[in-house]
Amino acid sequence: MREDLTLTALGRKTEYKSDYAPEVLETFDNKHPDNDYWVRFNCPEFTSLCPITGQPDFAEIRISYLPDRRMVESKSLKLYLFSFRNHGDFHEDCVNIIMKDLIRLMDPKYIEVTGLFTPRGGISIHPYANYGRPGTPYADLAAYRLRQHDL
Repeated sequence: MREDLTLTALGRKTEYKSDYAPEVLETFDNKHPDNDYWVRFNCPEFTSLCPITGQPDFAEIRISYLPDRRMVESKSLKLYLFSFRNHGDFHEDCVNIIMKDLIRLMDPKYIEVTGLFTPRGGISIHPYANYGRPGTPYADLAAYRLRQHDL
């Protein structure tokens, strides 16, 4: 029996959206909100479109977060990430949009999103964005991780 009957994607036939669809994201209660622990997702088949040429861009999207009260449901996250397939945005925009949508959705203590985009024209782009809840030690963690990123 499903514990959280508000989840609509899990256990049902998959319907893919044809463009950016943050409304497909769903959450469930974190059973351990007093513990700090990492949740990591890796989407090696992310695609979006170049907003100028309309050509596809391919990437691996990595999401890591420290949950608070709510957590993102993984199938809804998959559907959300796949909704970028026909969406035109620059690499940096995709990474920041994903992070901001997840912050609005679940208000995590800390989150970071990295996009490992494959080379086009001989250059690969790897944007990184992070957030720590202001006024908490997680804001310090965000500042530290940003300073130490890719050292």
